[in-house]
Amino acid sequence: MPFYHKLGNIPHKRHTQFRKEDGSLYSEQLFGTIGFDGMSTNSYHEQRPTQVKEIKKQYSVAPKIAKENHIQSYRFRGFQVKPENDYLESRKAVLTNSDCTIILAAPKHSTTDYFYKNSDADEMIFIHKGSGKLRTHLGNLDFKYGDYLIIPRGIIYKIDFDTEDNRLFIVESRRPIYTPKRYRNHFGQLLEHSPFCERDIRRPYELETNNESGDFLMKVKKQGDIFDMVYASHPFDVVGYDGYNYPYALSIHDFEPITGRIHQPPPVHQTFETDAFVICSFVPRMYDYHPQSIPAPYNHSNIDSDEVLYYVDGDFMSRNDIDQGHISLHPAGIPHGPHPGTAEKSIGKTKTEELAVMVDTFKPLMVTEEAMKIADEDYHKSWLDH
Repeated sequence: MPFYHKLGNIPHKRHTQFRKEDGSLYSEQLFGTIGFDGMSTNSYHEQRPTQVKEIKKQYSVAPKIAKENHIQSYRFRGFQVKPENDYLESRKAVLTNSDCTIILAAPKHSTTDYFYKNSDADEMIFIHKGSGKLRTHLGNLDFKYGDYLIIPRGIIYKIDFDTEDNRLFIVESRRPIYTPKRYRNHFGQLLEHSPFCERDIRRPYELETNNESGDFLMKVKKQGDIFDMVYASHPFDVVGYDGYNYPYALSIHDFEPITGRIHQPPPVHQTFETDAFVICSFVPRMYDYHPQSIPAPYNHSNIDSDEVLYYVDGDFMSRNDIDQGHISLHPAGIPHGPHPGTAEKSIGKTKTEELAVMVDTFKPLMVTEEAMKIADEDYHKSWLDH
């Protein structure tokens, strides 16, 4: 995150002696991105974070592609993804390119037997159903319905769920995920016209500091494979840290929509960005208030990007036959817009209660085998007049 956070105990100066009560040194680690040029955090550990005892096995979790090059619009019924006990096994990649992978997951149980680290990608986890606690080596965050969890690459984490009824919409990003630059000044502060501000962003509030030796299973994702590694010390052994690189949470319910007299373009809904795609939030809001406005979105051509819309809740006035957990994919190169009759029906409406998450990618998305299991292959015909 582009603002400073400190948690636990740290020395007065970085890269200086920081000793325990018995006189031994805490082990300092610089946790940084983009070489030494990106955001970073200095953390202090009870034991050295470099102690790997064994690499047990390696197995692929790379998406299996069903359609690499296509120009068909799709709808995917996300809630048809079956719940699974294990968190990692529940993650089903549905759309992917070289910059990001879009995943659906319905995990039933908390992660208890292992720690997880994605060394390839930042993760955005949207909580559609469920609540619990994200536990990381840099502190913990409570989460509930509507939360975005942003987990930078390299963060070691577990997830504790309160119940077995959980639905997650996940984006893995091979690029760092930031807040939109047009909402920040040159100091990094979110500006007055931003739809959210720093007080809406929840930072880690508690550290779990363990000082244990033993066998600790770490599942590390790298280049589409999972490596089972055994660490010699407990990964959650940080006594303190400070910096700009840490997990955080933002609720979609704290996103304040920007409205106008006529229909506003999708970038007003932007919530996060990378240099390869954007993430937007569509939230309950007042409709356009020009006396002759058409609240439904106008037809538009995705010439430079694929558009993915994940439907969360409410009434989606521009689409027919859309339900919670559905995903629409509108690929680059062809126009799309409201379904027949919905533009007319929207006239005179004053507000919407819709809730949705949108991902627009600049590179085409490939459709996976998992996606085709839940695909509506006739969705592209839904714009025909019947």
